[in-house]
Amino acid sequence: MTDAIVLDHVYLTLNSQAGPVEILKDVSFRIQAGEAIGIIGPSGSGKTSLLMVASGLEGASKGGVAVAGLSLAGKSEAALAQFRRDQIGIIFQSFHLIPTMTALENVAVPLEFKGRADALAKAEEGLRRVGLGHRLTHYPSQLSGGEQQRVAIARAVTAGAKILLADEPTGNLDQETGAAIIDLLFELQAKEGATLLLVTHDRLLARRCNRILEVRDGQVKEGRA
Repeated sequence: MTDAIVLDHVYLTLNSQAGPVEILKDVSFRIQAGEAIGIIGPSGSGKTSLLMVASGLEGASKGGVAVAGLSLAGKSEAALAQFRRDQIGIIFQSFHLIPTMTALENVAVPLEFKGRADALAKAEEGLRRVGLGHRLTHYPSQLSGGEQQRVAIARAVTAGAKILLADEPTGNLDQETGAAIIDLLFELQAKEGATLLLVTHDRLLARRCNRILEVRDGQVKEGRA
């Protein structure tokens, strides 16, 4: 099978007021296209930083990162932005919707950036897939937390992302709503054949993935269910 994400002896060091801090330390792994990977570990262990490196939002200090067959080393910010637009869908804990845009417009934005003439039609189709066909013209402030996260998922999937990065996507939701969101995310991931990296503190949730990667003190190893 094709590798979707490859990290090869990756280090990430960031500057702080106290001096350089090593966030990731000699991280190597391969994730095949279509896999769902659960990423677990204590707070501050480097889970979110791992997603940042895999998406090109943070450059590795050392080592190799290849995503969808493309090496991210040495790429300009413009090239990385285009790569994310074409390949990556990111789903955050705090939704990151544009408050002045309707649900329909929020989902259409990445499609419009791609020059899709049918952006609004595709956005409507995407919102109907996540059960929000009746909320097209509502603004984020008029939507519940679960509905806002559904919009965020529709935005990621409808834009054609083949790699989905989800960082604690249910962290701001109640248990019942969160469970429904996770079911939807796995359903869409399977239908699209997308690769999913899911950061979660919940081992039961991580067990739904094909594999688990455990992050501790900036190092990554295969985890146990």
